[in-house]
Amino acid sequence: MFGEPIELVLTDLSQGLPAITPALGAVLAEACAVCLDEQGHCQGVEIIVSGEFSAKFKLRWQTVTSQMLRCWNDEEFTTEQAAYGIAFLIIRQLTNLTVIERSSKGTGFDYWLGTIDAEGETPFQNKVRLEVSGIRKGDSTRVKARVKQKKEQTKPSDGKYPAYIIVVEFSTPLSFVAEK
Repeated sequence: MFGEPIELVLTDLSQGLPAITPALGAVLAEACAVCLDEQGHCQGVEIIVSGEFSAKFKLRWQTVTSQMLRCWNDEEFTTEQAAYGIAFLIIRQLTNLTVIERSSKGTGFDYWLGTIDAEGETPFQNKVRLEVSGIRKGDSTRVKARVKQKKEQTKPSDGKYPAYIIVVEFSTPLSFVAEK
């Protein structure tokens, strides 16, 4: 079912992406480290991706400090930011898409995805919506319920552009990717 897992180095987010500055990327990587560390995971823990894709990745992250734990004390916010970081890396590995722009409030999704080699394309030509959600600790029933909820949430922007919904669960860890 799975080949050899690809290593995802979460601190690579600090290199930035088209719509993620290196500073924000470093922040997202820190949130990932805190979520994984607080769930008791060791370096190289595997995250299973299911849904539209079947894949397995080994995660690597920076050492968590007591200062980081104090900084990232809001569990809900930390989980959301960490889910963004992992979702961005997973979607880049599994597709030719990357994050190209933050979405506006009220659209029902978080980011616009575009092709990695989008040089010279018309803005939003061949683009995809991305909605991300994180769960610190949950089972497959909770993950599937969250996917359903997020599919519903993207309805205001349904129409011309497809969407990926990515839910990242940190206790297992796993990620479910749905396409709409």
